[in-house]
Amino acid sequence: MNVLAAAVWLAVAVSCGLLLRGLRRARPAGAAPSAALRDLSEAAFLVGGPGTVVDAALVSMLGDGRLVVGGPGIVQVRPGARAGGPAERAVLQAHAGAPSGWLYQVRYAAMRDPAVQRIGDALAARGLLAPPGGGRTWRRWGLVQAIVCAVWLLVSIPLTVVGFALDPDPGVPFIALVAPVLLAGIVLGLFCMARAGNRITRAGRRALLAMRSAYVNDPTPHVHTALFGLRGLRDPFLRQQLVPAARGTRLAAAQAGARPHRPDTRSSSSDSSPELLPVMWCATSDGGGGSGSGCGSSGGGCGGGGGSGCSGGGGSGSSCGGSSSGCSSSSGSSCSSSSSSSCSSSS
Repeated sequence: MNVLAAAVWLAVAVSCGLLLRGLRRARPAGAAPSAALRDLSEAAFLVGGPGTVVDAALVSMLGDGRLVVGGPGIVQVRPGARAGGPAERAVLQAHAGAPSGWLYQVRYAAMRDPAVQRIGDALAARGLLAPPGGGRTWRRWGLVQAIVCAVWLLVSIPLTVVGFALDPDPGVPFIALVAPVLLAGIVLGLFCMARAGNRITRAGRRALLAMRSAYVNDPTPHVHTALFGLRGLRDPFLRQQLVPAARGTRLAAAQAGARPHRPDTRSSSSDSSPELLPVMWCATSDGGGGSGSGCGSSGGGCGGGGGSGCSGGGGSGSSCGGSSSGCSSSSGSSCSSSSSSSCSSSS
């Protein structure tokens, strides 16, 4: 039994060491201490991936009348309406491509717009957000380690009984020998699993907190949505429109026959089969109103200071770029999605 206990200690120690090393290497290089967010759209992307970026744009446009509700879940663009930024331009273009005007379809198409996706690419390049896909392996490793350690903890009970049956005076019971390392393996595995699903970096959290402090006295609905996701939206009418739209992201993805990859715009235009980036930043991973995904945020769920729930943070459900914006479910483009969003799959 002592030999078996030593083998268990060694196996758990090696697994924990490899898990911690892999997770550390999967994280992006630290950003400069002075790294800051450039605008609210970047803050929204950290909170919940592309879903929250689009939600903030929709809140702004619905709030000032550039978008009007034409029926349950349907919106129309007021004639002469102009966009105030890339996200709002993406909304107008998405609406033009969705004659039915269903808000969930407009939201999903705007999330996939290259201008919105590039926000995540820029954040990842500055070390404020981890690219999607990098933490998937370690998240699974952490889960498997926790499960295996839990199973061994249960198995150690009958092994202890067998040990007493074979040797009435075995010394320290087998379960007492292995329980400390197995419990540590469970805790560390679950911790690393959660950490791997959180794509926002420490620098990103600091930058997001600084942006929230800068707008602490601003009651504007679209500002609250950008900084906290749909959970920060208090207007009941806007929530009635946007929460179902956020939940309909997966349906919109299915209707669009979304593929998990996008062409690599950096490849030569003459290449007939261009390389593909991983997955979009949480493009199909957000689903639930007001909660974040692993896409970008893990707070309240998509990130340490992020939205509630990439990924995809406020307004989006799950990652990868969810978000799971997202970050599909677990994330995002570049989704660098899972989490998304994108996020078709989270990091």
